[in-house]
Amino acid sequence: MISFASDYVAGAHPEVLKRLVETNMDILTGYGTDTYTLSAAEKIKKACNCPDAEVFLISGGTQTNQLVISTMLQPYEGVISASTGHINVHEAGAVEYTGHKVLSIPSHDGKVVSGELKDYIKAFYSDESHTHMVFPGMLYISFPTEYGTIYSKQELTDIYNVCREYDISLFIDGARLGYGLASKKCDITLPELAKLCDVFYIGGTKVGALCGEAVVFTGKAPKHFETQIKQHGALLAKGRLNGVQFDALFTDDLYMKISKHAIEMADKLISLFRERGYEFFLDSPTNQQFVIFNNKKLKDLEGKVGFSLWEPYDGEHTVVRFATSWSTTDDEIEELKKLL
Repeated sequence: MISFASDYVAGAHPEVLKRLVETNMDILTGYGTDTYTLSAAEKIKKACNCPDAEVFLISGGTQTNQLVISTMLQPYEGVISASTGHINVHEAGAVEYTGHKVLSIPSHDGKVVSGELKDYIKAFYSDESHTHMVFPGMLYISFPTEYGTIYSKQELTDIYNVCREYDISLFIDGARLGYGLASKKCDITLPELAKLCDVFYIGGTKVGALCGEAVVFTGKAPKHFETQIKQHGALLAKGRLNGVQFDALFTDDLYMKISKHAIEMADKLISLFRERGYEFFLDSPTNQQFVIFNNKKLKDLEGKVGFSLWEPYDGEHTVVRFATSWSTTDDEIEELKKLL
């Protein structure tokens, strides 16, 4: 069966797996002090054009979101998120588990709008009882969003300006960062993104690695952040696992090559669906495509192709997500064509 269910259904990119095998017998120190982890951090800082950044490799996305948010917020603060944000919908309350509330604001195709963000914060401070309320201490956004949409450079600039005006941190979830940067509609570079936030992470799990995310604090990381990573159970004793993978991903531009391939495959998916007369739920310029399917057709496809049921559209139709990745092939696109 072919699968477009997600961008992490396959293992690791062959080049990443090759490096893991090649370095398997190297005797290395643990907990991220090995030479490959240190090398990866330097390569990431160079790619971000941010020499003073602090880089940490963490085991997975949920751990990363929980760690960054909980260590940067004060006990009385919460994190603002789009209603569709991953931390608000699909992380089993991991942020709230640390004692910090997710403060939901409207989502526009997955995105936060700077004007609404400002209105929300202004309304908070205008309330005479705001000292009895959860303070907004951070904004969380995803790039790309959960709906595959991306922020323009101007949108990010406007959002970051609001965050600075009200002295709250901007955290960008980059679980699929490569796919956003590789999009033909993206008008921002990695170094530019690094200048428009306080912290972000470069996703590995969904972009060619077996696992792992690279957190980049563009300024100073929270005090004793590494100790807190361990306290949250996200510090690998064999830190080499993440180190070797990110060292490979940031050698010879592999990370972006992987991302561009997924976008090329997504473009072929878009063309295929359009040729067959399918309607799209929204316009996504990245590797996630949201298509409206007749429920009877979905039954026909069961067991033949993997996809994600996203949300009901009406009584007879469902929004379905198809995702491409480094492992998507032309043969799989052709097989899907036959099934459609």
